[in-house]
Amino acid sequence: MMASDMASSSLPWLTLSIFVPIIAGLVVLLLGRDDRAGLTRWLSLIGAVLGFLVTIPLYLGFNNSTADMQFVEKAPWIESFAINYHLGIDGISLWFVLLTAFITIIVVIAGWEVITKKVAQYMASFLILSGLMVGVFAALDGMLFYVFFEATLIPMYIIIGAWGGPNRVYAAFKFFLYTLLGSLLTLVAFLYLWHASGGSFDIQTWHDLKLAYTPQVLIFIALLAAFAVKVPMWPVHTWLPDAHVEAPTGGSVVLAAIMLKLGAYGFLRFSLPIAPDASHSLAGLMIALSLIAVIYIGLVAIVQDDMKKLVAYSSVAHMGFVTLGFFIFNTAGIEGAIVQMVSHGFVSGAMFLCIGVLYDRMHTRRIDAYGGVVSVMPRFVTFFVLFSMANAGLPATSGFIGEFTVIMGAVEYNFWIGVLTATALILGASYSLWMVKRVAYGDITNDEVRGLSDLNRREFFLLGIMAVMVLYMGIHPKPFTDVMHVSVQALLDHVSVSKL
Repeated sequence: MMASDMASSSLPWLTLSIFVPIIAGLVVLLLGRDDRAGLTRWLSLIGAVLGFLVTIPLYLGFNNSTADMQFVEKAPWIESFAINYHLGIDGISLWFVLLTAFITIIVVIAGWEVITKKVAQYMASFLILSGLMVGVFAALDGMLFYVFFEATLIPMYIIIGAWGGPNRVYAAFKFFLYTLLGSLLTLVAFLYLWHASGGSFDIQTWHDLKLAYTPQVLIFIALLAAFAVKVPMWPVHTWLPDAHVEAPTGGSVVLAAIMLKLGAYGFLRFSLPIAPDASHSLAGLMIALSLIAVIYIGLVAIVQDDMKKLVAYSSVAHMGFVTLGFFIFNTAGIEGAIVQMVSHGFVSGAMFLCIGVLYDRMHTRRIDAYGGVVSVMPRFVTFFVLFSMANAGLPATSGFIGEFTVIMGAVEYNFWIGVLTATALILGASYSLWMVKRVAYGDITNDEVRGLSDLNRREFFLLGIMAVMVLYMGIHPKPFTDVMHVSVQALLDHVSVSKL
């Protein structure tokens, strides 16, 4: 089937991508019980795999030569307010749909042996969350986007609150309140846009809506309140380390790999195209906040004694690269930022899986509890070093491609901003190597470490798959950039035209 034929296929691939995992989650809830956990796990895996398989036609049928929305579906939803069930993807959103479905399979397998209580509820939460996150990336109606965006809070709140660590209730409430309160201003902005557009929630209509400078600034700030928290940007990042530390391994993987991308995606889909003049005017502020995240939070990561906190802070620093790339308004910046988002999904997810492997054996994440792990877990340390180097931006890994491209875009924008951005490579190497040295190498000082067993087949498979993706993207990034190039260029062309 040719790309154009598949893109116009009568099968609603986006609807299937959203609702196959959601329906699978509901089936798991209905049929799964702790006394038949095996059935529950297999049903969950089948649901996750089916959820991924129905996203494959989106890639196979995608037309790289156009910036138009593809696989569009539209049906009336709440007709009295002109709210439609309106879906579509472009080169910016395609990879996030695929990444979401892929990571869902990973977290289901990651929890296969670890989760022994309330297995059905655990697996169902991730499946439902997967469908909701795909909905965020595919929504072309503002209210539909808002519903999906807010609904993702519920399963993640449950995941942290029910299967998290000792302070899970505090972390879950903090996560929920930060993200919910930030989103209320976004709802106000959406209602204003609905009124200003003559009663339309169509996002593409909002892109073309003429707006005066003051409304643009107010809309930008209102959207920033939600998206900055979700990214998270400094200084509204404090919920993330708590959420990561208390979340189960699967929760940390999804949080880092996908949920942080929801806010960054919001900048591309809403802030930049709807308020281009305000985006240019406030670019200096956004760049400054991004550089603080890249440099200051990188320094904070170095002094952490908890592995999860270190990787959580490194996520804030890496997402600083992303927001910086958006607001330097050139092709290298935005494409590099999107590549960094996809890469971060693989690398951060893999890092949290590695930490989970150690935690399952010793039930501690403290760096000083380890040392000399390579002597007893050589296969694990091979993966651990690879992902840590990718986290530091080592060439030939996916972590290098996005960061280097953003740095090149930053140099094109302003040489000194490029220099400051490049310090992240030094800081990334510092905290990554420092953690690897203390955990994996040196003498074994803890008798518990001597008794550790190396990776089992399930763990080796998971980390192996993630390693393949990190290396493939680092060595051959062209398939990733080809998909997004035309859509990114169209966005830059749109943002370059004033609405005043």
